[in-house]
Amino acid sequence: MGAHKTISSILILLLLSFTTPLKAQTNADAIVGFWLTKGDHPAKIQIYASGGRYYGKIVWLKEPEQDGKPIVDSKNPDPRLQNQPVIGLLILKDFRFDDDEWNGGKVYDPESGKTYSAFLSLQNSATLKVRGYVGISLLGRTETWTRTQF
Repeated sequence: MGAHKTISSILILLLLSFTTPLKAQTNADAIVGFWLTKGDHPAKIQIYASGGRYYGKIVWLKEPEQDGKPIVDSKNPDPRLQNQPVIGLLILKDFRFDDDEWNGGKVYDPESGKTYSAFLSLQNSATLKVRGYVGISLLGRTETWTRTQF
């Protein structure tokens, strides 16, 4: 009778291990903070929550000036916005947290002046994947940002 009870306990544990998610739940605010981009023109992005959505703005540039003047959003398709400074520019807009991912938002690329649909996902607490795309997510590009201090 004791062996039967042990086998039953093992079977129950095995069944529970298959029904519980393998991935730990992510806290919605886990992306809040400062992130360093990579590439030719590194920047620091501050991600913050407002009204249940997540946003990100440029707070630092490795090269903040060109010809002695602050870099501006010169590629913006709206001519009225082409003289606004890139530092302080909102580049992540309207992301909602859903099932370990932030989606439904847009990412703006000041280097091209283009806006893309996007989703964000944490690879771990220090690595953020930013996937921008046109149409479907297969037609896009992923960048990896690293958590940093301001």
